[in-house]
Amino acid sequence: MIPLSTRMRPGTLDDFVGQEHFMYKGSLFYNSIKNKTFNSAIFYGPSGTGKTTLARLIAREMDANFHEINASTTGTKELKEIIENARVKLFGLQKEKTYLYIDEFHRWNKLQQDSLLKALEEGVLRFIGSTTENPYFAVNNAVLSRVRSIYEFKPLSRENIYKILLSALNNKEHGLGNFSLSWEEEALYSLADMSSGDARIALDTLGFIAENIEPGEKISLALVGEAMQRQTLFYDRKEDKYNLLSALQKSIRGSDPDASIHYLARLLDGGADVQEVGRRLVVIASEDVGMAYPQAISIVTSCVQASLMVGMPEARIILAQAVLLLASSPKSNTSIMAIDKAMGDLKKKNIDDVPLHLKDAHYSGAKDRGHGIGYKYPHDFGGYVKQQYLPDNLHKAGTKYYFPTENGREKAFKQFLERINKGHYED
Repeated sequence: MIPLSTRMRPGTLDDFVGQEHFMYKGSLFYNSIKNKTFNSAIFYGPSGTGKTTLARLIAREMDANFHEINASTTGTKELKEIIENARVKLFGLQKEKTYLYIDEFHRWNKLQQDSLLKALEEGVLRFIGSTTENPYFAVNNAVLSRVRSIYEFKPLSRENIYKILLSALNNKEHGLGNFSLSWEEEALYSLADMSSGDARIALDTLGFIAENIEPGEKISLALVGEAMQRQTLFYDRKEDKYNLLSALQKSIRGSDPDASIHYLARLLDGGADVQEVGRRLVVIASEDVGMAYPQAISIVTSCVQASLMVGMPEARIILAQAVLLLASSPKSNTSIMAIDKAMGDLKKKNIDDVPLHLKDAHYSGAKDRGHGIGYKYPHDFGGYVKQQYLPDNLHKAGTKYYFPTENGREKAFKQFLERINKGHYED
């Protein structure tokens, strides 16, 4: 039987769910498809987020010839045949454009990727490549330079997946609408959460449940837990994981290790994803502990990586160590305050250019433009020398973004900065 995730692929662009940061009515991305001006692109992101689906929808909207191949099973011989056919269709009587979608593009080596270059330069075909790897590392620079845009696909939100599941349950043509199913709303939210942003996992799990429950049986939290082999205790309308994650962060910020461990336990007991909890802990290490204990982020990152390596149930021990460390550490929010204040200035003020003496002087002609002239190399002065670093108008205004506290290790940084500002670097 065809998987539910395959049957439920959207048929039109307007049915596509997710990636709202670039895909929405009126966006340049959306308009380029509707105006039939969409060119080549690379789609980058985790599985089940819509990369293949969107590529197919684009080809359909563009009324173009479409080829889809997978880099793990297709080589350059097949690619050359596609390029030759595209050349005939474009320059022959048909005048038809060709879109080539290559899934898992990162699996091709440099020579295979370079086979596309001439066709892209000549405009013989339009190329859409998808990859789960960072394209700036996995794709050749020569290919990147010929592709106008790289679109990052993010894991689908809980609401996105819930919407997709609901559509599948009600769709009589392609989905489960003819099964006369009933369900608990909390069960669908639970499945959405447990799918970790992957619509394919969510839909195929729903299809598995629908095909194997007793007639008249309701899709419940227990069934979702059984299908996913995960606990489903905290997923309800009154208290979801976002409340628990919020309570965890606020308890750590408040330096209450007992409450912090309590909320970690509730998250893990409810089947929360280790990676999602880990991401929150890494953010806390900078946002709430920060400069008061700079080593915290390194330790917490190591704990999160170790947790992902060993998995549950042992991961609970390592995550507990990270939580206790953060809750018991001195606190400083100066990092987030400094960057937010600086970014706020960029939006509200007309900022002067980089001072000439700070500009790059490592190229021919730089000195003729005044770049780098007058720059004092601090190490030639024992490690510190007083000179201007901020743009002129910010310097004249005495702009400051970092206001160190006296908490933990940050007190030493504050004392150091105060000494050099007073001209006492060597004290």
